[in-house]
Amino acid sequence: MWLAFAFLSAFLLGFYDVSKKYSLKDNAVIPILFLNTLFCSIIFLPLAFQTPFGGWEVQRYIVLKAFIVLSSWLLGYIGMKYLPLTIVGPINATRPVMVLVGALLIFGERLNLLQWAGVLIAILSFFLLSRSGRKEGIDFKHNRWILCTVGAAILGAISGLYDKYLMATEGGLGLSRLTVQCWYNFYQCLMMGAILLFHWKGLLPAKQRNLADNRHSLPLKGAGGLGAGRELFQWRWSILLISIFLSIADYVYFYSLSLDGALVSVISMVRRSSVLVSFMLGALLFHEKNLRSKAIDLALVLLSMLLLWLGKE
Repeated sequence: MWLAFAFLSAFLLGFYDVSKKYSLKDNAVIPILFLNTLFCSIIFLPLAFQTPFGGWEVQRYIVLKAFIVLSSWLLGYIGMKYLPLTIVGPINATRPVMVLVGALLIFGERLNLLQWAGVLIAILSFFLLSRSGRKEGIDFKHNRWILCTVGAAILGAISGLYDKYLMATEGGLGLSRLTVQCWYNFYQCLMMGAILLFHWKGLLPAKQRNLADNRHSLPLKGAGGLGAGRELFQWRWSILLISIFLSIADYVYFYSLSLDGALVSVISMVRRSSVLVSFMLGALLFHEKNLRSKAIDLALVLLSMLLLWLGKE
């Protein structure tokens, strides 16, 4: 049963990525990310008061977690807005390799032969993915959206390593997953609220609003990130779906871990297979290009994850 819940979590994460891509198309990043953190906070609010608070001695570590995750999300949202989903997905799928290398450097863990093979194949897949992107005019070395996506993946890996410290009973803080999940969403919402207020520039003149042809649009300076300039925010119901899919996927993930006989290594690998869902939906819904070469790159990413799991076993 726990394996079925792991696949359900991966399936929901794939739709989470698709909801993000659709919401960000010709839309401002910052208000979407703020609403995402707001809705997630509301969803987990009833559970927050059922988990131990721990005082500032505990909460300061969760605040740092929120800052790391929010920085990763902000860069990831910006990258996803301007890049094909079939490129963003495989890059994000290399996070386990980054976590493994981080564990090697920080915690002194040793890699066996299968794990080293997985790392090398992941590096090869990234190189081949850059060649696929070049066919669409995307230069991995100089494209700032690629840098944002890679930065988001690196920060996501750092968050995963930090989670190990937060939740480890030996050598860590031993915090419950639910405590961390509930409260870091709340802190992210506060941080994004401050960022949104900083970028808010008021309503456009009526004439410009009419040209925008959308009475639900609000102008924000720099909302696209990294000098994207003034952009309009447009409400879409897919924005709400981002939070719903993410919250349910995380809840199902943690529930699967709590079941008897659950293997965390298997669940983690199955969960990352969400890239298959987002890749296929990206091809079907957004009609993205160069799918054959990208599919080969994705297959190599999945092979590297399989080798990492076999090496861990």
